[in-house]
Amino acid sequence: MKNIFDLNGKTVVVMGGSGNLGTAEVDAVATFGANVVSVHLPEENLSETRNNVFHVDADFSDKQAHLAVFERIKREFGSIDVLINNAAYGGGSGGKGLSLEIENFHDEAWYSGIDGNLGLTFRSMREAIPMMKEKGGSIINIASMYGVVSPDPGIYGDSGSNSPVTYGVAKAGVLQLTRYAAAHLAKYGIRVNAITPGPFPNKATLANKEFAARLADKTMLKRTGERSEMAGAIVLLASDASTFMTGSNITVDGGWTAW
Repeated sequence: MKNIFDLNGKTVVVMGGSGNLGTAEVDAVATFGANVVSVHLPEENLSETRNNVFHVDADFSDKQAHLAVFERIKREFGSIDVLINNAAYGGGSGGKGLSLEIENFHDEAWYSGIDGNLGLTFRSMREAIPMMKEKGGSIINIASMYGVVSPDPGIYGDSGSNSPVTYGVAKAGVLQLTRYAAAHLAKYGIRVNAITPGPFPNKATLANKEFAARLADKTMLKRTGERSEMAGAIVLLASDASTFMTGSNITVDGGWTAW
């Protein structure tokens, strides 16, 4: 039992491995011995601090570039043991100053926001499944508390961190996609689970002290999450410690969605 969390010999692909939570996920599975493929937008300051972490650049909004990533993984690694779907693009307003109010929400922003969260997750799963069928594996989809509950508009004010309608709708879809895929991939020994993070603000958000305090007050623990606090759920679902888990959703939100 002492080696139940061991990931030595496993190939783990982290989509969006350079983001706020992605970097913590990469570090977690690398620490437990996995060969990690971190797929992310080109980043000038990334460096390979471990010899078992491999960086692959990809523009996720370019579907052909996205699909080419999996062709490269198949060519260089042969198969995938664990896929962590953490990547997203498009945001909600499309970065073009479009209104976040539903009645003024443009179709362009809607399609971009849904595809950049839900569509991207679906395509990554679709491309990885053929490489997992022979010996099984684990797919971990990163959802959000806003796929379970609505954002409270009262806490956002003029923070600039308001969550658009597309984000929560897409993340709710990720949870249903997880259940659907779990049911249909079980026959191949492929487990599909989700993690629902709560408030894990980045440095820019934390710099807004007033808003960060309002976020913290919404949780039962009266604080926001540290990135490293995602590690336990990630390693659990990636490892043999969760071999009888599929179709599940692990909530890591400080109690936000429980009241």
